[in-house]
Amino acid sequence: MSGAFDPAEIGAVLFACSMNRVRSPMAAAMLRQRWGNRIFVDSCGLRAGREPDPFAQAVMDEIGLDLTDHRAKTFNDLEDGSYDLVISLSPQAQHGAVELSRGKAMELEYWPTFDPTMIEGSREQRLDAYRRMRDELERRISERFPRPSTFGG
Repeated sequence: MSGAFDPAEIGAVLFACSMNRVRSPMAAAMLRQRWGNRIFVDSCGLRAGREPDPFAQAVMDEIGLDLTDHRAKTFNDLEDGSYDLVISLSPQAQHGAVELSRGKAMELEYWPTFDPTMIEGSREQRLDAYRRMRDELERRISERFPRPSTFGG
């Protein structure tokens, strides 16, 4: 993992996963909540999935974040490929991030993140898998992008 987050050095962050309907939109929403408009945050996938996953929406609602306006997109749908940092959440997305970064000065990080869509079982078992993944993403985001100190000058 790279050094501490500095909004003066990292002004645009892209989260990437496989279908841009669970992991990457969840991570983007959490980072937006944490830093507001101090940085630009986006998400994409290798393939554009359908609208946000209902389980992803449910577990994000639990922490006060709304995914209903999210529209899935691919690397090719990105309006601007100028990101300071691209965080891949699946091995396949890491390959897409490497392609996106060719010839550009951008930092790449790979955060292997469990895909909760693979879990079968009751509604509650599936929701628990999504919650575990959400909480792990939230932990990583809080470590990588700590809030600025309000103490001192």
